Amino acid sequence: MPASKTTSTRRAAVIKALAHPSRLLIAEALMDGEMCVCDLKDLVGADLSTVSKHLSLMRDAGVLNSEKRGLNIYYSLACACLGDFLRCVDQLAPAKGKCTSKGCC
Repeated sequence: MPASKTTSTRRAAVIKALAHPSRLLIAEALMDGEMCVCDLKDLVGADLSTVSKHLSLMRDAGVLNSEKRGLNIYYSLACACLGDFLRCVDQLAPAKGKCTSKGCC
């Protein structure tokens, strides 16, 4: 049975929130634990404004949690299963010349 339109819309928002190399890099880094926005800025190699926009989009889609501590904002993944999802994506889009099995997960 297909998902409802509302469910599909929510899923699309999450996928769109991850569908940018910088946002994906942020999500992958956060799989190791929370990070301050200043550290994420250095990781992405972009200005604070750009990184903040990426983080806001990801937070609004429900991918990230944020917590303000003093002058800094710390981000963490809202769901620990993101790593499983990305490993499944790796099965769908293997590195060039490194085709794995036909199945997924």
